[in-house]
Amino acid sequence: MEVQVAVAKVAKYATSESGDTVEMIERPHGGLSFVMVDGQRSGRSAKAISNLVARKAISLLAEGVRDGAAARAAHDYLYTYRGGQVLATLNILSIDMVSRTIVLSRNSHCPILVVTDEGTRILDEPSRPVGVHRGTKPLVTELPLGAPTSVVLFTDGLLDAGQRYGGSLDIPIIVQSLCDDQGCAAQAIADQLLAQALQLDQGRAGDDVTILALTVRARRRDEEPAPFSNTDVRRMSLTFPLPPIISR
Repeated sequence: MEVQVAVAKVAKYATSESGDTVEMIERPHGGLSFVMVDGQRSGRSAKAISNLVARKAISLLAEGVRDGAAARAAHDYLYTYRGGQVLATLNILSIDMVSRTIVLSRNSHCPILVVTDEGTRILDEPSRPVGVHRGTKPLVTELPLGAPTSVVLFTDGLLDAGQRYGGSLDIPIIVQSLCDDQGCAAQAIADQLLAQALQLDQGRAGDDVTILALTVRARRRDEEPAPFSNTDVRRMSLTFPLPPIISR
C-alpha cells in the first residue's frame, strides 16, 4: 500500500498571512502525524496562536505522547497562556504504524470526511475548540490502515466559502465525486476543494482556508519497487508562492 498526503491553503483576502498552521512530524515508533490549527480571527495575531498550539502538539507527538493526550496538553497550554480568552481549532491526523491505524483527533466544529469503498462517513459530533473551556477533550477516532481510504480535514474557511454571495459547498458530494473520478488522489482532492471555494468567494477568500487530504491506496504492479530494493523511497514536495518585493 501507499499513503499520499496533500495540503492546500490560502490566506484570507487582503490579509498578510494565514492564521492557519499545518505541521508534520515523524512518530518515534513509526508513522507520521499532521497537526492542523486555526487560530482565532485572522492575520498575524491568529498565526501566533496557531503556531503556539501546533508547536506544543508537535513537540509532544515527537516524544511519543499519544494523540489525545497531546491535544489535551495543547489545550491546557493555550488556556493557561491566554487565560481562557483565546480559542483555536485543532485537528491531529496520524498514521500509526504500531497499531496499523489512522488516528483522528478533533477539536473543531468542522467535520472530518472519511471515504472508503463502503461510502462516505462524516465525523461531525459536537466538539469544542481548544483554549477556552476548562477540561476540553478531543474526539478521537481510529480507522484501519487499509486501502482504499481517503480522509479530508479542513478549516472553517472552506466550510463558509461563498456565504457572502449566497452560495455554499457540498463538501461530501465533491469529495465523493473526486474519488469516483480520480481514484482519490490526495493532491487532486485538496486542489479541487480550494479551487471551488475560491470560485464561490469570487477569488477573494472570506477567511483563511486550509485543506489536508490523505489517501491510502494499493500500488499498481508497475509501481512496485525493484526486487533488489530493500527500501522504499519517501517523497515530499512543497509549492510556496513568494509575495512580491515592494520598494519603499
